[in-house]
Amino acid sequence: MSNSQYPTPNPKYLEGKKHQDERGVITYNNDFDASQIKRIYTIENHSTDFIRGWQGHKIEQRWFACMKGSFEISVIVVDDFTNPSKNLIIQKYLLTDDVLTYLHIPSGCITAIQAKEDGSKLLVLADYELGEINDEYRFDLNYFESCN
Repeated sequence: MSNSQYPTPNPKYLEGKKHQDERGVITYNNDFDASQIKRIYTIENHSTDFIRGWQGHKIEQRWFACMKGSFEISVIVVDDFTNPSKNLIIQKYLLTDDVLTYLHIPSGCITAIQAKEDGSKLLVLADYELGEINDEYRFDLNYFESCN
């Protein structure tokens, strides 16, 4: 089924903030609504050369926040999960640990995730429990023309 009959999903930043005083540092995000979250996990890639992707969901949503280091998150809005076009636009986002910024990946998107610093750690939040629905799609990293 093609996504063309649905509004185009767009990833978006939920910008975090930081407060520092004599007691230390607090990073926070008062704009993030966690009421949809059913599952939380972290990702730590084994090297900065490794790219985890392309993987995504037709129904599920994800929120990413960098807990340590930095990550580049590449996002594609998929036109057809059975046979996606090979020339889809890749949007790139950088998440760092300096503030608690969330990147919301809406349903209908796939991602490729690369740590930009050794030891980086990414927090992932999902709106479905593990195994609640069958909604995981994977594509070879070189499938999309603009990746080469």
